[in-house]
Amino acid sequence: MKIDSLDLGHKLLVAPMADVSDAPFRKISKKHGAGLTFTQMVSADGVVNNNFDTLRLYSFGRDEKPIGVQLLGRDPAIIGEAVSELSKVKPDLIDLNCGCPMEKVTSKGMGASLSDDPQLLARIVKSMVSAAEGIPVSVKLRLGKDHSNINITDSIKVVEDNGASLVIVHARTSSDSYQTDSNWDWLKKVKENVSIPLVGNGSCFFPQDAKDLMDTTSCDSVMIARGALGNPFYFSRFNSLMETGLDPGEPDIEEVVKVTIEHINLLVQEFGEINAFERAKKQTVWYLKNYPGISSLLDNIFKSKSMSELEELILTHEKSIKSGKLEQENIFEINTRFKNKVLFWLSE
Repeated sequence: MKIDSLDLGHKLLVAPMADVSDAPFRKISKKHGAGLTFTQMVSADGVVNNNFDTLRLYSFGRDEKPIGVQLLGRDPAIIGEAVSELSKVKPDLIDLNCGCPMEKVTSKGMGASLSDDPQLLARIVKSMVSAAEGIPVSVKLRLGKDHSNINITDSIKVVEDNGASLVIVHARTSSDSYQTDSNWDWLKKVKENVSIPLVGNGSCFFPQDAKDLMDTTSCDSVMIARGALGNPFYFSRFNSLMETGLDPGEPDIEEVVKVTIEHINLLVQEFGEINAFERAKKQTVWYLKNYPGISSLLDNIFKSKSMSELEELILTHEKSIKSGKLEQENIFEINTRFKNKVLFWLSE
């Protein structure tokens, strides 16, 4: 897939996720074959006002490119100014969040509510493109407010007509829960009526899901969110599936533990041991959730007091898995709990 001069090939995009999309997560995802990662979503006001926390969230290293930054806001002038500031750090893509359905966002006229006002949406996108210094602009949308108010086709036309280079569509309405199936039929309809690249998004938890979405809808790529948590292997498996027709499958426990510890070490390098500790525990759960003994591991993880204790716990757990001493729990139930619980950390 090409976004102006940026060529991602057939590789996947990784969604911006609150409290998840930090530099270690992005680096691990890229190392395993993701085509484009995002920093965490940032406030346009925060960028313009040089808010320290906002600056920290959208900072990235050259070795992380290609990378995108997603903006949240509703004032065309402020968003344009924020894009002008962001262009100085040279991300490869600047995205407008028109997809977040959370009430605390939509009640302020931001996120998914922007698609209810096509004239405002047009002004915002035009302002972004004008200020972007040639950096491609994308827009993340949902299908509409609810199933009686699906307006994605009209929203896409507004976005395209005002100069966006890419559109990302989450195939649910704002009122849909995350348990509701994504509606890929709408992605197919949108693709038939758009000339800029289209990226599909929504409930692709396995590499075959992403391929099926692309095959079914003709989308140019897929954006992965929850499916990438504790699972950077998703990207290498998908790339293999596209290149050879074969998915090599889940990695063995040695590889998973190796990458888990690598991820933890990157967290320590980025945040320091004290600040990295809670993030490391969360990541450990995500990496090991489908292996035997996850319930007992959870108890022990959250009792651990230090990073060295956590690492020793992981290695001991690996040995117990290999020995066959641990009972395999219900994977379907574990994954259902995971999908519901992890929504706390998603911005969309």
